[in-house]
Amino acid sequence: MNEALLFHPVARDDGLGELPIAAHLMAHDLVLWRDASGAVHAAADRCPHRGAALSLGRVRGDTLECAYHGWRFDARGQCVAVPALPAFVPPASHKACAYSARVAYGLIWVALTAQPESTVPAFAAEHDARLRKLLCGPYEVATGAPRLIENFLDMSHFAFVHEGLLGDRAHASVEPHTIEFTADGFIATGCKAWQPQSTLQATDGAMIDYTYEVGSPYSCVLTKRAETAPDTEREAIAIFVCPLAPERSRVWIRLALIDREASDASLRDFQDTIFRQDQPVLESQRPRLLPITADAPVTELHSAADRSSAAYRRCLRERGITFGVC
Repeated sequence: MNEALLFHPVARDDGLGELPIAAHLMAHDLVLWRDASGAVHAAADRCPHRGAALSLGRVRGDTLECAYHGWRFDARGQCVAVPALPAFVPPASHKACAYSARVAYGLIWVALTAQPESTVPAFAAEHDARLRKLLCGPYEVATGAPRLIENFLDMSHFAFVHEGLLGDRAHASVEPHTIEFTADGFIATGCKAWQPQSTLQATDGAMIDYTYEVGSPYSCVLTKRAETAPDTEREAIAIFVCPLAPERSRVWIRLALIDREASDASLRDFQDTIFRQDQPVLESQRPRLLPITADAPVTELHSAADRSSAAYRRCLRERGITFGVC
């Protein structure tokens, strides 16, 4: 599986208005624009005429106009007008490089192809009307995208990196959990961790039951509930990572929560705090590329507590993922 054929988040949907904007994905410069009907489109941020950035241009109806010479391109990237030659009918070769774009979870997703091999990763909690939805981020991190997903899967760091919030040194043990591989990744069930503050409103600690689902190389969804709570009180958190460069990533966190009392600002502040605790550790890891190949420059040690990490690395190898790994 070529990761360029998969959808990745590149920008907030509400950040794209009437003007085109620049975005970045896997070392590619993109332009995002919205046509007259509100549909979102993506293309390489380069006019094929003289190489100017199309993100400097403007939208005219259902076309994107280059700021340099006014050449206009439709959603397929086809040039439809050259103002310097009003009677000229541009041939099929006069074309910008168009990509596939979708909107989901408050984000714009792009695949670096006109024919992607997958859909946007599933986040089933998005369709649960009982849950409150909130998008946090973006967070800019100087590390490879797989390092971020592996950290999200890792429960054994809670007691140390997030002590007092997500973990407690007196409850650092990680119980055995079950891995079930799927066509797109895996599901980890039976994951349990003690949390001193299981929610923003909680005053007592609780043992939390987690289920992790990896359905694409750079995203993961967890569902969680206190062991004493009914299954209807299950919440969900998703991490969506945009691999900007092999060692640079942008991250959004999508929350689907029961809590309807806390303000958006307080919920984002809590998530920001958790991420700020992770960030220096993540950026300190060497190599920043996840070492999974036989000729990786280092060998990392593993334990039974790293079962989800091992499953994730196996999935990346089996799917042939190369961006962000070594």
